[in-house]
Amino acid sequence: MDTRDHAATATASLPETTGRPRREAFLPFALPHITQAEIDEVVDSMRSGWITGGPKTKRFEREFADVVGAPHAIALSSATAALHLALVALGVGPGDEVIVPVYTFSATASVVIHCGARPVFVDVDPVTNNIDPARAEAAITPRTKVIMVVHFAGLPADMDPILAIARRHHLPIVEDAAHAFPARYDGRMVGNIGDITCFSFYATKTLATGDGGMLTTANAEYAQRVALMALHGMNRDAWKRYTAEGSWYYEILDAGFKYNMTDVAASMGLHQLARREWLLGRRRAIAARYTSAFAGMPELETPPDPKYADHAWHLYALRIRPERLTIGRDECIKRLSEARIGTSVHFIPLHLFPLYRDRYELKADDFPVAMGSYAREISLPIYPGMSDDDVEDVVAAVTDVVAAHRR
Repeated sequence: MDTRDHAATATASLPETTGRPRREAFLPFALPHITQAEIDEVVDSMRSGWITGGPKTKRFEREFADVVGAPHAIALSSATAALHLALVALGVGPGDEVIVPVYTFSATASVVIHCGARPVFVDVDPVTNNIDPARAEAAITPRTKVIMVVHFAGLPADMDPILAIARRHHLPIVEDAAHAFPARYDGRMVGNIGDITCFSFYATKTLATGDGGMLTTANAEYAQRVALMALHGMNRDAWKRYTAEGSWYYEILDAGFKYNMTDVAASMGLHQLARREWLLGRRRAIAARYTSAFAGMPELETPPDPKYADHAWHLYALRIRPERLTIGRDECIKRLSEARIGTSVHFIPLHLFPLYRDRYELKADDFPVAMGSYAREISLPIYPGMSDDDVEDVVAAVTDVVAAHRR
């Protein structure tokens, strides 16, 4: 697929309609990019007898740690498991508070509740949708135990001011990097910036193993604690119990969890990791084409791509300007669906869900920036398996919706 010309294509005018025929087949919002190499590696694992956590999982941990520049990496069953164990390693418990951006997926906050602590929500930056450092600092109390940072859509948060706040208040930072592999902040890979970083390898993510996650840290004590708690609190490398080097004897040191990754998942991860630059390059090319097409439309706001960061482009989070259109976000999504283009919305702010709204007595207008972004956001398809024609179909569908409904 040749995408070199797309990034340079500029919208010369605002057409009333593109005239492009409507797609015959529905374009899904997201699909994983799986090659024969992943399939062959999974088959090899199945034939080897190692289908749970074993040697390929250990190899995946080592290679991932090398890529992000972290001394320790622990492969887990999900990013949610990684976030939970990050808080466990940091000693979060009843009576503690964890600062969480309100514009994120529920798992970022639910793991706080799993620890018996309270998520303290803060609003986000109106441009990036990442946590607002000033609001985060204002939310710190004597009960604050951790600052949670989410890298929304794959764009790293501006970490320098957040790190400065954490140092002033002697607080650790946990990064929810579910969207952010392989992103960089000021030249540094996400994964070796905060105290603990948590990645997602869910089917739609930039590195996909079906389900899965990774926790990285430079702190050996945190890594040891996470490894222990990820597999029942066992004090030995459980995967080695059935090898010539292993022993049947083990001790349970704590009430751990069953959060380990399997070798089947790691088999996919090894090849996704090896292809990371190609996968990222394709996402960048699609994002560049979208931005070149939509940047000249006053009805739309394209996602930020600041110079301080290298965006992972897990999401292309387009925002409409409702005052310039005769229809709102939901109706735009309906029109795109009629054009056979799949979309999604990221995110429903957490304080709107009954769990958080009722438990913490929150009101819809408590977080106006998040609410404003939510009301305007449409996530467009952006994944490496999209053809150039697929990308042009998305551009045409969005352009036609805007042309038909601009004020």
